Amino acid sequence: MEITEVKVFPVNEEKLKAYITIVLDNCFVVRDLKIIGGNAGLFVAMPSKRRKDGAFKDIAHPLNQETRTVMEKKILEAYLAEIKKPPREASSPSSQESEPDPEPQSEPPK
Repeated sequence: MEITEVKVFPVNEEKLKAYITIVLDNCFVVRDLKIIGGNAGLFVAMPSKRRKDGAFKDIAHPLNQETRTVMEKKILEAYLAEIKKPPREASSPSSQESEPDPEPQSEPPK
């Protein structure tokens, strides 16, 4: 498995630093990963959903430490490269590229 694309969407919040979208093998997308600034530095949080009891459960995550390490390295490198870029002007057309992709709309069941 290879991460073939990493999209970084920086945010201006205290702990949440960016939303991340990754593409695996040019054929599978995973959205809503997060870069979090924790006590020990930056880390990658996997997409998660709040359960009825209030706890969060990962929706997608690596099954072993080796895969997690490879993913985190590539994602954090992309994030650090993105934040080193000069800020974009709000009125420029390219500024819209930093907006997260809208969620695809599914058709209602028939």
